[in-house]
Amino acid sequence: MLSNKSRKVLLIVEDDEFIQDLIKRYLSSLNVELFSAYDGVQGVKKYEELMKIGKRPSLVIMDINLPFKDGIKATKEILSIDPDAIIYGFTAFYGTEKARELIDAGAKKVIPRTIGFEGFTSIIREALKEEIVASMP
Repeated sequence: MLSNKSRKVLLIVEDDEFIQDLIKRYLSSLNVELFSAYDGVQGVKKYEELMKIGKRPSLVIMDINLPFKDGIKATKEILSIDPDAIIYGFTAFYGTEKARELIDAGAKKVIPRTIGFEGFTSIIREALKEEIVASMP
């Protein structure tokens, strides 16, 4: 098990508090440090704040349909701050033009909400393993 100092940091950008809570409950089993934002503006700001305190997110979970700034714009802004940011969409808009726009904006993957939270957690677990391997010298 990883120590707290080496725990991966995840930023969840999701406006639905119920979905945000479910994501946190499922991902808490991964021994990760979770941070939340409830709109696109907050998401970009929280990413910047985490970078400043040395907690660069290993992964950002991004909804598409967000208030104030949608996930597509927020993804572009996060990538302008940190071109190496890894962003995954988790959305009901899978397979739509908006999902394609999220990929075009720089998201690495779009995960459909229909996969369920266990399937989602499995994908995130694998992504974090890949990220751990990629970051090793």
